[in-house]
Amino acid sequence: MTTEPTAPAQPGPREGAGPALYAATIAMGLSAGLYFAFDVSVMPGLDRGDDHTYVLAMRNINEAIENGLFGLVFFGAFLATGLAAGQLRLLGRRAAARWAWAALALYGGVVALTTVVNVPLNRRLAAGGPSGAAGELAALRGAFTRPWTRANAVRTLACTAALACLGRALTLRGRAV
Repeated sequence: MTTEPTAPAQPGPREGAGPALYAATIAMGLSAGLYFAFDVSVMPGLDRGDDHTYVLAMRNINEAIENGLFGLVFFGAFLATGLAAGQLRLLGRRAAARWAWAALALYGGVVALTTVVNVPLNRRLAAGGPSGAAGELAALRGAFTRPWTRANAVRTLACTAALACLGRALTLRGRAV
């Protein structure tokens, strides 16, 4: 009895975009959670302290967050979402691809907001005088807090919306729509 060799199976609609879509969803969830944690715990906790504690803690947080793991998640969410959207489109999963593209647009806004608002504020806070004079620290904190927390709240909402879009893309990716 002879068996003929079979061609390798082509990935089905569920498998084709799966790894990128799952990676995008996980990275987006981690990003949304990070921004949410700042909204509901880190910034309110720092607000309870004095100016010196606030400025020193934010400087330390901003230094600590600049690491490879954060960079992988921050940029990985963008890259994996774009890759998943493109793969879904190529697989003919138009509805799922639209949701992934929406997630990419929302997260693109997060990246832009971070680049235009949060990072420059972080740099200004870091560059502020090291003397620790009370008036100087109060001025640094005053110029930083409101715009940074408002921008972060927008990042939280946009990331959460992008995560919801990716969840919808996951739901739709196996459907022939």
